[in-house]
Amino acid sequence: MYQIKRMSEGTKDHEKKEKVPNKSIFRLSGIFHYLRPYAFMYFIGWIFLVLSTSAGLVFPYLMGKLLGTTVNPSSPSMPSGFLDLNNVTNVAIALFVLFGVQALFSFFRVVIFNNVTENSLRDLRNDAFSKMIFMPMDFFNTNKVGELTSRVSSDITQIQETLRTTIAEFFRQIVIIVGGISFLFFISWKLALIMLATVPVMALIAVFFGRYIRRLSKEAQNFSAQSNAIVEEALTGIANVKAFTNEYFNIKRFSKNTQELRDLNVRSGVWRGLFVSFIIFCLFGAIVFIVWQGLLMTQGTNPELSKEGFYQFVLFTIMMGASVGSLPDLYASIQKAIGATENLMEIINGKSELELHTGKQKNEVKGQIEFESVRFSYPQRKDMDVLNSISFKIERNQTLAIVGASGAGKTTITNLLFGFYAVDEGRVLIDGVNVSDYDLNHLRENMAIVPQDVLLFSGSIMENIRFGLTDATNDQVITAAKLANAWEFIESFPEGLQTEVGDRGIQLSGGQKQRIAIARALLKNPSILILDEATSALDSESEKLVQDALSNLMKDRTSLVIAHRLATIRKADKILVMQNGVIEEAGTHQELMDLKGNYANLVSLQLLDS
Repeated sequence: MYQIKRMSEGTKDHEKKEKVPNKSIFRLSGIFHYLRPYAFMYFIGWIFLVLSTSAGLVFPYLMGKLLGTTVNPSSPSMPSGFLDLNNVTNVAIALFVLFGVQALFSFFRVVIFNNVTENSLRDLRNDAFSKMIFMPMDFFNTNKVGELTSRVSSDITQIQETLRTTIAEFFRQIVIIVGGISFLFFISWKLALIMLATVPVMALIAVFFGRYIRRLSKEAQNFSAQSNAIVEEALTGIANVKAFTNEYFNIKRFSKNTQELRDLNVRSGVWRGLFVSFIIFCLFGAIVFIVWQGLLMTQGTNPELSKEGFYQFVLFTIMMGASVGSLPDLYASIQKAIGATENLMEIINGKSELELHTGKQKNEVKGQIEFESVRFSYPQRKDMDVLNSISFKIERNQTLAIVGASGAGKTTITNLLFGFYAVDEGRVLIDGVNVSDYDLNHLRENMAIVPQDVLLFSGSIMENIRFGLTDATNDQVITAAKLANAWEFIESFPEGLQTEVGDRGIQLSGGQKQRIAIARALLKNPSILILDEATSALDSESEKLVQDALSNLMKDRTSLVIAHRLATIRKADKILVMQNGVIEEAGTHQELMDLKGNYANLVSLQLLDS
């Protein structure tokens, strides 16, 4: 039922898009914004395109002259009049000159179009990434990272090919078709009508045949992929298959899929056979019919068509047939580029955090934090409150610890502090100023986070620590590393700070990554520090080193600690115990132990586990 509902919603969305084409046209026109700075060069490129295409139309005319001219051995090989095209040698020379001119025009056209395209797409890439990275957090909750990276890579590649070659080729083929038809009527209107009634029709039928066969092939590939997925799932989870005695169930699934694949391929084979038969009989037959009719027109004492005109007619017909056959694929490529452009324009025309967050205050951030009756629910689930009228206050340089089960709202509090989301009700205050009134960059420059799952960027240890302060000196980096208890293991590596950490820091242990994250935060020197279960996934030895580093990091700054191991927060100035978005208990460690409530129970359970 869920899938049916999603499909119907998708259909409704599609219908809505169909009803507002102007919006799509507006987004599509955005691509011209990126071509505008290079409009003059682009115009020059189009001039060369017109010239090279026009030169191409002269080729069948001259080639017909060459084939239709009779060689007279007694005549001189080079008559004085070079423009006399009744001489074979002159026609051949004219063809070579034509090729040289067309090659020169084509070279400049390709180079200019390529340069304009690459410049435009460089600007488009930069704008798309710049806009994307400043998008609000909700944007990343509703869009998959894979889809977003695809837009910056494959969508732009699609536009690249279209701007660089496809549009030019589409225009060139249209000119060849229109110019070719004009020449054909000039040579013989009667034969032109015969040709127009046969070859273009046959060529279009052949194109649609080919597209249908390609669609069948694509469906067959999908069935084949499904078969492979069934095999992979069954063999990967073979223990579960055997444990639940589901061998025959998987065999049945696989057999059903392979039967559908077989039926589809058989149907595809029938259509391929029809296509080959059509090409052999109809398309080639149409060409033979036109050649036959043309030859008949060259016969007799007063022929309707000269031998030279016949050859020109055949060559123009071949050129036109090729152009007509290429148009559907070129048009399909342009349509794909339109879709890709629309996707990118959605991002570029979307509202970033900087546009949505209008606060401008840049007061000194000292670190006092206060939540006043804050209610919040995530945009995707507005019917479910994550925080329900919570209030608390922490003074400058104090430590606040938050404990509670998963989903209690602990991480949401940090998200609101960073300004990732706006509250539904109430206020989040820092030094008495509403978070929404601060300049967003200024606010975040005075905050740092050490998460449970540290993300290191591919590069060196030096680059990852400097992520906290990009213009830090080597001495500042080393000092931060020492305070974070990271210098000892960094120094043990042959390349020291220049050691590559690998993709997402895969070459380092969990404890090492945590200490680099702490060094990064120390280098930033924030007024407000957030520790999101920073030691929960570490072994005892690593936890001690990280905990010592955290003690250095928390000195003389406001700290908000989300804790899993309660032994690490005994010295906190205040502890909040949260459950289902509500603060159930609040106080110091001793006060909460004396209360003998949920906190005391959690501490007792962890002592038993240890």
